[in-house]
Amino acid sequence: MKLQAFSLLLILSVISCTSEKRINLPPDSVNLNFTDLSKTWDEGIPLGNGMLGALIWEKDGKLRFSLDRADLWDLRPMENLDKPEWRFSWVKEQWEKNTYQNVQQMFDAPYDRNPAPSKIPGGAIEINTSSFGKVISAGLDLETAVCDINWDSGIAMQAFINAEKTSGWIRFSGLESNLAFDLLPPAYTVPGDSANDNSHSGQDLRLLGYPPGEMWVEQNHFMYIQEGWGGFRYQISLRHKEEKGTTEICWSISSEFPGWEKKDPASDQTALSMKEGFSEELNLHKEWWHNYWSKSSVSVPDTVLLKQWYLEMYKLGAATGNGAPPISLQAIWTADNGKLPPWKGDFHHDLNTQLSYWPAYSSNHMDQEQGFIDWLQKNRSEFERYTQNYYQVKGLNVPGVTTLTGQPMGGWIQYSFGPTVSAWLGHHFYMHWRYTMDRNFLEKEAYPWIRDVAQFLDELSVKEADGKRKLPLSSSPEIFNNSRQAWFDQTTNFDLGLIRWTFDKASELASELGKTNEAKKWKEILSQWPDYDIDAETGFTFIKGIPYNESHRHFSHLIAFHPLGNVDWSKGKTDQEIIKSTIKTLDRIGPDWWCGYSYSWLGNIKARVFDGKGASEALKTFSQCFCLKNSFHVNGDQTKSGKSKFVYRPFTLEGNFAFASGLQEMLLQSHSGVIRIFPAIPDTWKEVSFNRMRTEGAFLVSAKIEKGEIRQIEIESEKGGEFRLFNPFFSEEYTVSSPYELNNNIFIIKTEPGQKINFEK
Repeated sequence: MKLQAFSLLLILSVISCTSEKRINLPPDSVNLNFTDLSKTWDEGIPLGNGMLGALIWEKDGKLRFSLDRADLWDLRPMENLDKPEWRFSWVKEQWEKNTYQNVQQMFDAPYDRNPAPSKIPGGAIEINTSSFGKVISAGLDLETAVCDINWDSGIAMQAFINAEKTSGWIRFSGLESNLAFDLLPPAYTVPGDSANDNSHSGQDLRLLGYPPGEMWVEQNHFMYIQEGWGGFRYQISLRHKEEKGTTEICWSISSEFPGWEKKDPASDQTALSMKEGFSEELNLHKEWWHNYWSKSSVSVPDTVLLKQWYLEMYKLGAATGNGAPPISLQAIWTADNGKLPPWKGDFHHDLNTQLSYWPAYSSNHMDQEQGFIDWLQKNRSEFERYTQNYYQVKGLNVPGVTTLTGQPMGGWIQYSFGPTVSAWLGHHFYMHWRYTMDRNFLEKEAYPWIRDVAQFLDELSVKEADGKRKLPLSSSPEIFNNSRQAWFDQTTNFDLGLIRWTFDKASELASELGKTNEAKKWKEILSQWPDYDIDAETGFTFIKGIPYNESHRHFSHLIAFHPLGNVDWSKGKTDQEIIKSTIKTLDRIGPDWWCGYSYSWLGNIKARVFDGKGASEALKTFSQCFCLKNSFHVNGDQTKSGKSKFVYRPFTLEGNFAFASGLQEMLLQSHSGVIRIFPAIPDTWKEVSFNRMRTEGAFLVSAKIEKGEIRQIEIESEKGGEFRLFNPFFSEEYTVSSPYELNNNIFIIKTEPGQKINFEK
């Protein structure tokens, strides 16, 4: 290695300015702007602060705010999970005896048959706007997270949900008479809408069996109290005040359940907020969002991708934080149609929660990701109990489909009780460590989680005659759906990818912590697992004897490549040939039975192999064909243009967030230990930039392309350590502000905490 000469640069304002100047707020072009109000709940304008949510739309000629709170749940236990048959060993026995229909009736069917456990809606505010005239504009300003609606009569409305408090606000100005509005309960006791909207809605809310709620109306105060199952209850409080031409409404929702921490009721929150006032709370709210947007920004010339990315980042901020649980299928935007939400609005850990947090890391929004980790740790004892009861071994696994409190819900049990769920969730613990380099987190949370998952997999696995390990039964989401055929007696590439990753990382983290014997133990167990099954022509198979030979919405067979990186382009020719064959097969088989999230995932995959054109095309298809006008991902091809044979519209969020991750993978990658700047952008992109994106190793990176060439890069080392950057310059005409080595075209720089390094051409 040769030590290169270096030159100390002056601090350049364009790349080393203060954090205030560096903030790139969302451009006006990415805002939601309409000339009318949506007529369905799933196209409403979304507001949220992690715990509270609202959708703004028009129903039967009235302005409607569909209100939601993240912990509104019916938590009754799922049927049959207390029976002696609820054992992995019993499932295997029925599979072997070819009586698997017994398993389906016992554990799959109740999920579809029973209305609960389930996420439930909160209520709605309806406002009579019939005298306001025609809506001339309705929109969402992403910079401030404020919804504005204007009528041709001159009446205007502003609405927001306070980013730091459990309060929502609505303000009307230009009124000539008192505002007429109502607080409405969900259809718990009356028939709901027909829900013939192809949205995969669940059962009628009346099947929950709730008693009628209580409505209290006092001067300037509405309050609704709803009793649920098992002592659960929630309260909606709405206070209002009128001044000349103006009406302000403040609302909140609170919840309680036996054993939960006591919190202030909604009525107390609205009373306090009314004292603070609309303007004061709006200022606090704007300040939070200003800080949120300062974390990172991107600029790309494709206006479709740029707008969708900012809308996803908005939804990430709106659906996380404030002590809220993780992002569930619909988070805080539960269906408002008299029905239960699609798939009960639950926590699906066979893909959905995982994809939802992919963009948090490189976008530098670790605060938003923290809630996922906290929830997993909070419910660890529940997961350990499940592991002991169902699998009858020690260690840690997590139900693949859970309630708010981590309890198993069943469904297709290959995935809802799958053996590698906790391994995929462990990937987030590892990512949190790598992106923060927080050693306390490594010692107290990341390694203990992955260690205990490794213990579980060690105890669950069995050895064959050749000394190699396997799972007693294995699956690959959601290949062959929930049929007997969906179980395999050998380990699928999906499960094997997660297993091999777990033991590899358990060894790596144990070594990092100086636990030499434990590191050796995990490495030895890793050597006892077989290699992946690879077909020379088609790449990754599902399992030996079953190649990827039909279109499917899940790319579960190639998890070892993405997101895990067990097989990676950086590892040389053998891995590259496997990856090329696999992606070629995906393209050849085609998207007949893909969902929107399949395209988002494909965008990430294409970016990992530096195919900027392919990545951008996949992401653009997602945005244009699988999203409603408010940006919500609805699984099916809404254009009916042949992008998928799924044309239904069930709203789930994971595709949205996986999209954002895909664009970020095009701009910045660090999973291989080497940072790559603009690794996968189309040749036609000549003006591109990003600010303060985060990499593994806890480095913050900003970079700019002008006229097709990289001009500026700034690296800020948050924790110190060695920084490795693949040389993005095509000539030697560059300057670097710190000493460096250039080895195999990789810049290697030793950094101190807080150090900034500037590259300029």
